[in-house]
Amino acid sequence: MALLGRAVVAIWNDILPEAKANFLEWHNREHIPERVAIPGFLRGRRYEAWYGEPAYFTLYEARDQDVLTGADYLERLNDPTAWTKEVTAAFRNTSRGVCTTVFTAGAGDGGALVTLRFEAEADQRDALAEYLKTRLAEAERQHGISGAHLCIADAAASGVETNESRGRQVGVPNWIVMVEGSDPAHVDAATDSLLHGGLAAHGAIDEPERGLYRLQYSLVARSD
Repeated sequence: MALLGRAVVAIWNDILPEAKANFLEWHNREHIPERVAIPGFLRGRRYEAWYGEPAYFTLYEARDQDVLTGADYLERLNDPTAWTKEVTAAFRNTSRGVCTTVFTAGAGDGGALVTLRFEAEADQRDALAEYLKTRLAEAERQHGISGAHLCIADAAASGVETNESRGRQVGVPNWIVMVEGSDPAHVDAATDSLLHGGLAAHGAIDEPERGLYRLQYSLVARSD
């Protein structure tokens, strides 16, 4: 389905092998529920990679970017729980983007999702965005596809250091494309079609980093 709201936080990370079980339990029982309880956060989802790196992808959907730069979220980022400090110390290869949702369309949620990460030439950004909107609308209509999305990170908002991130190297993704559907083969095929001819010809820098992920956990904010 279309993404909820008009902004997202997109996070990729690896985890030390000995910390994996603790990471999953923390994410399920504390961290995603804590984030989704913040006013303006609408949903949190975690995925594990079938292929590609890092091993985990987490997506938070929010009402708008003001939520993601606002006091309620920053308060949580600057006052991490003891469990959060313990688990995030085992994070590796982390990238985090605070993003505006530029395009989103879909009929439902999918258990399989491809992420593409890439940069864009400064003078080609508008043209590339329009090209991707057209191609993503086509991808969303393909067999087995339930959603197709384009999000662009705000470098300044993404790079703010907080108590939760202090001492860790956290990369910032720039342009993010997501294609989701019911079957990994369908999602891969739609992504291949989207990338046919390459994005570099339309303003992307280099080829995108690609990963195929399966849904592990999803939590929608309470409406009451």
